[in-house]
Amino acid sequence: MFANYLIGLREGLEASLVVCILIAYLVKTDRRDALKPIWIGIAVAVGLALGFGCALEFGSQELTFEAQEALGGSLSIIAVGLVTWMVFWMRRTARHLKADLHGKLDAALQMGTGALVATAFLAVGREGLETSLFVWTSVRASSDGTEGPLIGVLLGIATAVVLGYLFYRGALRINLAKFFTWTGAMLVVVAAGVLAYGFHDLQEADFLPGLTNKAFDISGTIPPDSWYGTLLKGVFNFQPDPTVLQVVVWSLYLVPTLAFFLAPQRSAPQRGAGNGATSHDEPAHDSSPAER
Repeated sequence: MFANYLIGLREGLEASLVVCILIAYLVKTDRRDALKPIWIGIAVAVGLALGFGCALEFGSQELTFEAQEALGGSLSIIAVGLVTWMVFWMRRTARHLKADLHGKLDAALQMGTGALVATAFLAVGREGLETSLFVWTSVRASSDGTEGPLIGVLLGIATAVVLGYLFYRGALRINLAKFFTWTGAMLVVVAAGVLAYGFHDLQEADFLPGLTNKAFDISGTIPPDSWYGTLLKGVFNFQPDPTVLQVVVWSLYLVPTLAFFLAPQRSAPQRGAGNGATSHDEPAHDSSPAER
């Protein structure tokens, strides 16, 4: 449940911050007339994400077992790829996300209502689709027959919405760069478990060999139905009897990805050296979007 809560919190907060930045900029620049198109774009993006999630959930139920496993395994690998790209992208751009969005919003304001709707839709829609795909694959990987994984996701999203509102109102100050670095590292650990589970699905679908070739089996020591077995599965997607392929995939993904992600970032070259310009690696501000 914690792993799914983390996904909902991390992905939901990204979307919430994007919305806060867009809305705060329009309010600060006295362009409240543009708020309606922005909210329309956001609503369409949320609707698309929910529709995509429903299509994955209900559409897969009509497939055979082998087809379900093949689909789940393939989408798990795709989801891990997208999430890995996202956490690296956000770590690199968190410091100047506000400036990027402001630039796109300025251009959209000059083009009209349709451009404003499209700007909000694209800014939030990408986060929504990534969230739907990764949530679906993660819930599927950690599902134990209860509603716990889904509840964890919903609680994470609800927390993100509350934090986003507090951030907008100026009641909460956080260092975005540090927040996304640490939550990104935890998300990489979750993604490793989802990736291993995805390869196991492909083995069950007979797309990959080695389903009966177990790396180890500690089910007697850590029973899957025990409280600590359930906790490990919920947090790390732990499996007490993984195949050799699962262990290899998990290790080859987690170790280098986490090492690269936590490695210190090299300072970007300063723009306009000599004219007082600063680099993008300046300390991230802790102020709310409405104050910046």
